Amino acid sequence: MPSVFAWFHRATLAISLASGMAMSGPVLASSADDAVARVVSFGGSCPNCDLAGRRLVGARFIGANFPGALLAGSDLRGAAFYGSNFNGANLSHSDVRGAAMDGARFMLANFADATMDGVEGHGLNLMNADLSRASLNSAELAGANLTRVHAANASFANADLTAATMVEGMFVDADFQNATLTATSLQGADLSHARNLTQHQVSEACSDSRTRLPPRLTPRLCGEK
Repeated sequence: MPSVFAWFHRATLAISLASGMAMSGPVLASSADDAVARVVSFGGSCPNCDLAGRRLVGARFIGANFPGALLAGSDLRGAAFYGSNFNGANLSHSDVRGAAMDGARFMLANFADATMDGVEGHGLNLMNADLSRASLNSAELAGANLTRVHAANASFANADLTAATMVEGMFVDADFQNATLTATSLQGADLSHARNLTQHQVSEACSDSRTRLPPRLTPRLCGEK
């Protein structure tokens, strides 16, 4: 019976041939127990690629164009998405803990119920993405674009949202415990039922007359010192 890796290598090769993707061969590294760790790299274009439920730990997407890709339930821990386009992709229930998403595009992507703890996403574009019930604890999201995201029951505990754009986002019951909101744009955002949001956090951020906050909190309007 062929090994899981052999099957996956043939599958990815087939994707490569079908879509014109440029894919590097596996990088092998030995470990103490002689298990073999392999890193698979993806490039080129593969619209609506079906990689749902795959084990892609440490995978590298380099300049990849994967709009509408299906990655639901995939294991993408420690993956890298350098300069890649995943607009409209489905990553619901996926595990992307510790992934590097700096500058990647995930507009309209579905991250519902995804585990995104420790994601590094400086300048990450999540505009109109679904983050419902997603866990983004300790994520590095400085300068990220979260405009009009749907993040009901999401967790941003200990996340760095410095200078992030959360304009018109929906954050019903989202958890912001110890999150950094320095210079974060909250114009038009609905945080009226956000959990563990403090006056200090709100005072560090930038709000407007449309921003909805829990009753006990007072917004700092943009331009105020």
